[in-house]
Amino acid sequence: MSNFREKGFAERRAAATDAVAARLAKFHAKPGPDDPAVLAREAEKREIREARKIREAQRAAAKLEQIAREGAERAEREAVLEIERIAAEEAKAAEQAAKGATLAELAARVIADEAARKAARDKRYAARKANRK
Repeated sequence: MSNFREKGFAERRAAATDAVAARLAKFHAKPGPDDPAVLAREAEKREIREARKIREAQRAAAKLEQIAREGAERAEREAVLEIERIAAEEAKAAEQAAKGATLAELAARVIADEAARKAARDKRYAARKANRK
């Protein structure tokens, strides 16, 4: 019924020997370090590494340039904001000075009106006293 057959010791040993021989053949078939193909691959890898280093340096330089540009823009924005703040403070001070001048003028007018009323009242009192005599 079943066609299954177990491998014997000799077959397993032969298979292991064949596997070891195949690995050795693969290792021996590998080119040596002085082979032109290996040297060409190493040169290509070296060029790739050098190109990568150059690109990394360029990226770093671009990033530093970007950071410097952003710093300059931020400083410019802060300077503009500071100028606007100072201008707003000066405008507020001028407005308060104008308001103070207006209030001083109004106070002077009120004092002058009060003095005129007092003078008129004193004149009336003096006229009344003069009429009694």
